[in-house]
Amino acid sequence: VAVEGFPVLPSGKLDRKALPPPEPDAVPDYVAPRTPVEEALAAIWADLLGRDRVGVADDFFALGGHSLLVVRLIARISAELGVELPLRRCFDATTVEQQALAVLEHALEHEADLLEEER
Repeated sequence: VAVEGFPVLPSGKLDRKALPPPEPDAVPDYVAPRTPVEEALAAIWADLLGRDRVGVADDFFALGGHSLLVVRLIARISAELGVELPLRRCFDATTVEQQALAVLEHALEHEADLLEEER
């Protein structure tokens, strides 16, 4: 929603209650996870963010995620998917769809490294 100026409280902080509600068309439609990796990530996100469901196009930070939750997210991805996703990658890939690709890319890179070591 475009606004000409942000409403502020007497303290100078943003008055969130005075902001206009989001436009219904601006909210993307829910897209269900399509792959096992997307399903696993959506379940992890839903748990960490306290949501009933998370779609593949939902943004981690728009849903309330923050840097401390990213650290927990990385630990959960490692524990449940066996992939050590770099911290920076989680800040670059902020949707379930993008993170699923990042997980697969990272896993493939790791497999390629292991193959090189065996040669």
